[in-house]
Amino acid sequence: MNLEELLFKTYGFASFRPGQKEVIEQIVKGEDVIALLPTGMGKSMCYQLPAHLLPGSVLIVSPLLSLMQDQVSQLKKMGEKSVVAINSFLKPQEREKIWNTLGSYRFIFISPEMLVQPFVKKQLKKIHVSLLVADEAHCISQWGFDFRPDYLRIAEILPDLGHPQILALTATATEKVTNEIKTYLEISHPYIYTHPMDRKNIVYDIKKFEKSQEKLEWLTSFVQQCEGPGIIYAGTRKKSQELAAILMEMGLQASYYHGGMEHQDRVFVQQQFQNGELDWVCSTNAFGMGVHIPNIRHVIHFQLPTSVEGYVQEVGRAGRDGRAALATLLYAEGDEGLMLSLVMDELPSRHEIQEVAANISSAEQLVAAGIVRETALRVIEYWLSQLTVAETLLQMETLQQEKIKQVDKMRRLVNLSGCIRQYIIECFDQQLAQKPENCCVNDGIDYTVFDKRTPKPKKVVLQHWENRLNALLPL
Repeated sequence: MNLEELLFKTYGFASFRPGQKEVIEQIVKGEDVIALLPTGMGKSMCYQLPAHLLPGSVLIVSPLLSLMQDQVSQLKKMGEKSVVAINSFLKPQEREKIWNTLGSYRFIFISPEMLVQPFVKKQLKKIHVSLLVADEAHCISQWGFDFRPDYLRIAEILPDLGHPQILALTATATEKVTNEIKTYLEISHPYIYTHPMDRKNIVYDIKKFEKSQEKLEWLTSFVQQCEGPGIIYAGTRKKSQELAAILMEMGLQASYYHGGMEHQDRVFVQQQFQNGELDWVCSTNAFGMGVHIPNIRHVIHFQLPTSVEGYVQEVGRAGRDGRAALATLLYAEGDEGLMLSLVMDELPSRHEIQEVAANISSAEQLVAAGIVRETALRVIEYWLSQLTVAETLLQMETLQQEKIKQVDKMRRLVNLSGCIRQYIIECFDQQLAQKPENCCVNDGIDYTVFDKRTPKPKKVVLQHWENRLNALLPL
């Protein structure tokens, strides 16, 4: 049976999307693979189909619980029953059942933090894992260095698993990030598939203002005129809540989303958005991965993203149905200050590193006392296990300089006089082959493509969420 026949028999699709077959062929041949496929190109099929040809289980390391749940749900909808997600929310009896039958699952989803736990490694060692998938592999670079160092430890489990094949999947990665993926997954000669990352249907817009209040005035006017669904990205949790409250006061179906919310509330907002009960979600960069909504028309950045890579990831959530989608970046004088402070806050400070190094056996007490941040402690402990104190301090300085370079790239994007699309593509070491007719604000945008809002019945948003929103908002 050839791959097309297997694809149709297993999932009912008559043909592959661009890039899928090339990647799958290499996996079937036994090669390690790094696949760069744009958002919406069906990256998951690159491990789903080979799982029916490979012996044993496919282990998928996934960054977010919501992403795992979405992938498990999608697989079950396609008729896959042999799939499980291992996470901390499992009930004891569920967890016990999974451990007892772990080897019977074709697809096993797990987070990097769960993966490196000694007990979990012991259980995985008992089964045959033929393929390890690093989903959203750019997170190894984007998050691993900053606040989730267990991404950098994925390779530690490979000997326990008998060194399975590796498949690293991402939508965006520069040459530098690709090399980091190779290093931290210990794959020396992978087959690398790079698909042109340009999404022709996404139109890039930048609005510049003298004061931040003018951004808010523009936003409130825009959301009344233009149809959703859309995502409004804010730089802080507080700002995401403030924007959601303003939109709700205007009578719009809106909510907020950020990493500080209870898990059940995050899931609730995501489900409402996917079900069409919300038109707008105001969010930090915590929202987006695993959200498969084809008709998102707008992605608005109320504050500057901290990197071009993050910006492209977030913009890529729009227009998956192939129709025109508008990416609007709002800028006011002084916004670089917030962006730079957010970037610097992501990394441990010199003082935190020295405090942990001096109190390594009681480091948790430093967190309890408010001397060291919890996320900073995880990063510091990882690097101190790899390097000396002096080398760890130098590593943080190096990462800070790299982040400052990323901020400079965003600053250049905002002040660009040439084509925004071309600049973005070149940031990812690719060349723009052809511009679409509706390209970017610097080449001229036909805004009539994005028709004004058409009247429609007001949806009913569950009272439960409105009550929680009001309770959480500051007085």
